[in-house]
Amino acid sequence: MSPRPPFKYYKTSPEVIRFAVKLRVHYGLSLRQCEDMLAERGIDVSYEAIRCWVRKFGARFAAEIRRRRIKRGFGSTWRWHIDEVFVKINGQLFYMWRVIDHEGEVLEVFVSKRRDKAAAMKVLKKAMRRHGKPDEIVTDKCPSYGAALRDLNAGLQHITDQYANNLSEVSHQPFRRRERSQQRFRSHGSLQVFASTHGCLYNHFNTERHKISRARMKQLRSAANAEWSELLAA
Repeated sequence: MSPRPPFKYYKTSPEVIRFAVKLRVHYGLSLRQCEDMLAERGIDVSYEAIRCWVRKFGARFAAEIRRRRIKRGFGSTWRWHIDEVFVKINGQLFYMWRVIDHEGEVLEVFVSKRRDKAAAMKVLKKAMRRHGKPDEIVTDKCPSYGAALRDLNAGLQHITDQYANNLSEVSHQPFRRRERSQQRFRSHGSLQVFASTHGCLYNHFNTERHKISRARMKQLRSAANAEWSELLAA
């Protein structure tokens, strides 16, 4: 028995749903701004419908992007950078751990309530299960990383030099900008889903235009948009 098409029973076309999810997650527009952008194009939908689309399809788009990129070999195992930032949810502090490679590819995002060895070990295991074991890991001097790596006994080089992890700290900036447009998060689960989805879409649409020519950037942008339009196609 074949699986049910993901867009079945939806009156709105898949193209509109993809565009709304892209506006919300990738560009960081508010729900009402997304509604206005669609209205300018003659598409009459409510912001609550957009909220439902992001909740239902955002994670599925992200999973499909992640699967394709892993299959194509994106994500280096030479050097990983890991860092964590705190995010406040209903007055409580949570920690968002982010694993990236030396080129800035977001490999894993994990949200935990504590900044301890168990959380560090969990994010490392998730990243290694999907992408393999790296040769080097760069972190700050938080003792949780060293304790987790000793327990894993992975036999890799652990670097904690000052300024060595600037790449990971800078990688939080795109998410922080989207966080402000979200007007904070209401639950641990919503933060985890949005952060993971945002990381995958960032990888997909990031062309590193500051490193390449405009002609090459246009080629990569067209390819990313073409692949985006085919996600979860029936």
